Amino acid sequence: MSIDSVDRRILIQLQKSGRMSNAELAERINLSASACHRRVQRLEAEGYIKDYVALLNPRKLGRPTTVFVEITLAAQADEVLDAFERAVAKIPDVLECHLMAGKSDYVLKVVALDTEDFARIHRQHLSRLPGVTQMQSSFALRTVFKTTALPV
Repeated sequence: MSIDSVDRRILIQLQKSGRMSNAELAERINLSASACHRRVQRLEAEGYIKDYVALLNPRKLGRPTTVFVEITLAAQADEVLDAFERAVAKIPDVLECHLMAGKSDYVLKVVALDTEDFARIHRQHLSRLPGVTQMQSSFALRTVFKTTALPV
């Protein structure tokens, strides 16, 4: 089922502030509270709204260092990919894992306290991932722009 302009306005507002009450959301998009609630429930049921989360400050939690790790595997067989994906999903410091087209097979987004902590993560976890033949790590010097909001 497709979404209309009212649904889009709901999604835009919820991406800005997912904690607002239904009454506040309804007011912001100029809709009655009951109609707004029904639309939000439908957007949730149809999978447009996947989840509600709190975005945490990595600096406050002692994880100010972001490292992007490019991974090349020995083979592209399903069992190799599956084993890698199962293992990498268990590493708490890995925030994202993307299967790529191009030079590397995967790109990971890893958070760490500092370079020494990343060395620990690399030694204890990343170097033990199954099927890995090559790793290239790039440290982010500064985050210029970051958003979780999708264009709707």
